[in-house]
Amino acid sequence: MPIVMYRKFEKVCAIIEKNGADPSKLIPILQEVQEEYRYLPEEVMTFVATSLGLSPAKVYGVASFYAHFALQPKGKYVIRLCDGTACHVKGSNGILEALFKKLGLDGKKTTTDDMLFTVETVSCLGACGLAPVVVINDKVYGQVTPEKAVALVEEIRKKETADVSV
Repeated sequence: MPIVMYRKFEKVCAIIEKNGADPSKLIPILQEVQEEYRYLPEEVMTFVATSLGLSPAKVYGVASFYAHFALQPKGKYVIRLCDGTACHVKGSNGILEALFKKLGLDGKKTTTDDMLFTVETVSCLGACGLAPVVVINDKVYGQVTPEKAVALVEEIRKKETADVSV
């Protein structure tokens, strides 16, 4: 493999090698790649396919079948809003509207231009007792109101701005 190509896919190569370049480990490999890139870039999926001796169509088929995999870039902060029954009844729609308005997003555009935020709705987060629930990356926030959701976004923006200016 040319050195330039290796450098471009160095982290992917390490993930593949760690998994023994075993095609039966495609899902764990894709999970690790997604952790690295926050989504599965097409060129990386093609590289994985070639490295494992699989067709790109097979890799894409697996990646597009499972809802866990993202084929589009996501923001640094992924905001998952529960829209299960308990959360919906307790006002998750209002939270979604407030987040979309604050971030300039809508149902088609779910990631901010600065790649800082992605807003997604999910069917259930398994925390009905805390409804309505929002998860930002891995942190769970319960009994969220539209105002609290906007405040969380503002707090993250303030932190990110402070980190940049340091």
